[in-house]
Amino acid sequence: MPLHVPPAPAPALRSVLTALGSPTAVREARTPSLRAAQGPATPELPLPVHVLDRITAQGLSATRLAGWRFLIRCGDRAVAAADTMLTPDGWAFSHFFEGPYVTSTEHALQQAEAVQQPYQPRLLSVPGLYMLTLWLHGDAGADPAEGHPAATDLLIPLAPAPPGISAHRPHRVSELLPVLTNRATPVPLLGSPA
Repeated sequence: MPLHVPPAPAPALRSVLTALGSPTAVREARTPSLRAAQGPATPELPLPVHVLDRITAQGLSATRLAGWRFLIRCGDRAVAAADTMLTPDGWAFSHFFEGPYVTSTEHALQQAEAVQQPYQPRLLSVPGLYMLTLWLHGDAGADPAEGHPAATDLLIPLAPAPPGISAHRPHRVSELLPVLTNRATPVPLLGSPA
């Protein structure tokens, strides 16, 4: 497998395991699939979640690590996901969720396994465009908590993708960046100073 999934911080994994073992946390989660799951639910495929807060006209601003996401597998498929976040006391469970990004992430990871080059999978969130991508970082041995997308890295937009951007179509960062830059740059209103 060309994907080199980095190990999640042990406290992040422990926090998810603790939440999965808590009837209260699972019952109060807004994830009917997780509540109705038959058999054991296990956290798998930990992915660091990086956030791209700004895209400037010159290109990408730095990303920041926002958390770790685990796909929660029950049987042969992912039924939910669990997010963790960094707090002053260390990594802590944040929440469970389900929806299109869970199945889309699983599909994008399957696509990525077919690529011949080794990559480190990450998630890249672009909040300004309501967009989430699977980020295939070319330096498979890099620290998963650091870095920003290199021009040759691949981004696979997850569904639902913003209008005009095809979900599950891999793009080099250098190809997708101009599209993201144009979309994220506010258009001046008529009569406003440029």
